[in-house]
Amino acid sequence: MKINYLSTKKIDCHQLQELFRSVKWESGNNLIKLCDAIEKSSTVYSAWDDEKLVGLINALDDTSLNVFIPYLVVNPKYQGCGIGSQLVKMIINKYKDYLNVVLISYKSKSTFYSQFGFENDHEALAMFLSN
Repeated sequence: MKINYLSTKKIDCHQLQELFRSVKWESGNNLIKLCDAIEKSSTVYSAWDDEKLVGLINALDDTSLNVFIPYLVVNPKYQGCGIGSQLVKMIINKYKDYLNVVLISYKSKSTFYSQFGFENDHEALAMFLSN
């Protein structure tokens, strides 16, 4: 399998929706907002198997100090093939000169991120206001 990686924010909304629904994320249920969020991200890297979107990572940055990674999504049929790792490496490389690269991980996935140097800050607590 040959996966191609692209840096583009212009991704077909239905392909985005299909990818997010493949991992059962709520974001996949709001097509317009999901498409808008990806297009307005600071950085988007995507993974493609021919014409099929199989993975995506995006980042929001303040242009110099801080970057937040809201999404890393890989279609379950393609997980375990190194796609997520490649996408994370691409984002880390892009933001290597920033002071903070931040993401929120499910506890069950924290080991995945620790291999790239991400650490749990025991003094900090992620807080949410969901609408």
